[in-house]
Amino acid sequence: MAVSVFAASPLAVNFLDAQSLLATFGVLGVAVVLFAETGLLVGFFLPGDSLLFTAGLLCAGTADKAATLSLPWVLVAAAGGALAGAQCGYLIGRRAGGAALSRSNSKRLHEGAERAEELLKRYGHAKAIVLARFVPVVRTVLNPLAGALNVPVRVFTVWQVVGGLVWTVGLVLAGYALGSSIPNVDRYLLPIIALIVIVSLLPLAAELLRSRRAAKRRNEAP
Repeated sequence: MAVSVFAASPLAVNFLDAQSLLATFGVLGVAVVLFAETGLLVGFFLPGDSLLFTAGLLCAGTADKAATLSLPWVLVAAAGGALAGAQCGYLIGRRAGGAALSRSNSKRLHEGAERAEELLKRYGHAKAIVLARFVPVVRTVLNPLAGALNVPVRVFTVWQVVGGLVWTVGLVLAGYALGSSIPNVDRYLLPIIALIVIVSLLPLAAELLRSRRAAKRRNEAP
């Protein structure tokens, strides 16, 4: 889909489609969507990864199209929304405890909570908080879960900022770099976004593999 067709009406916005969100709400939409996805349990379905990458792509423009978003403002909005959202989710967990998750009827949220708790137990607070940023749903659930489990505020804040900046800035700049180097790359947006989502899971996959190898070595040791 070409950038030039991004002219959706607010009444026709599709909250599952990054292109529709950006066309309707622009840079403000980046901040709001990332805040909701990382800070509010009801936002677990929002397209964080594809939104960041597509926003970067629109900042670059192509050979025959002008950029429709400002890169500095997108970076500020993305980082601000993601960092504020994570901290909000943590505070909700601190105040509501496990009740915030237990009241939900969403199977995906409960599965995400199980994966988030497994990350915290297996890798410790710092590494789990960073890795969770790259896993859809888990990045939504881990923040209130960390609050409910009384992860120290300073530890959570430092590592959610690290993970949030790596995730948001990395994906936006990846979209910007690709859009700047390949003319009309937006025609292949859907397969590229699918690839980006897969690549974003590589840090977690690599850490899982490393952990399993370490456990195997410990079991084999005399």
